[in-house]
Amino acid sequence: MEKKIYLNILYDYYKGLFTEKQQKYFEDYYHNDLSLSEIAENCSVSRNAVHNQLKIVENRLIELENILSLYKNKQEVIKLLIGNVDEKTIEKIESIM
Repeated sequence: MEKKIYLNILYDYYKGLFTEKQQKYFEDYYHNDLSLSEIAENCSVSRNAVHNQLKIVENRLIELENILSLYKNKQEVIKLLIGNVDEKTIEKIESIM
């Protein structure tokens, strides 16, 4: 899986564990497709500060998933159910997990 997609999925699970500043940087970079320089200018910080915070968030997302396995567990539950339910039920399960 592409790293950017994977990080966005993990971010959906663990977003609340980051500071507002870290959330802003992550969302600007990954969701709004802003460059490090644009984010730095908008937030009145250095480009290096943005880069460092993004690396912290990225590493922490992976660490949290390795510890808590929320995404991995959801995928395993879905795989177990796929043979026994229809597509609408799978979508419903995904929406509540």
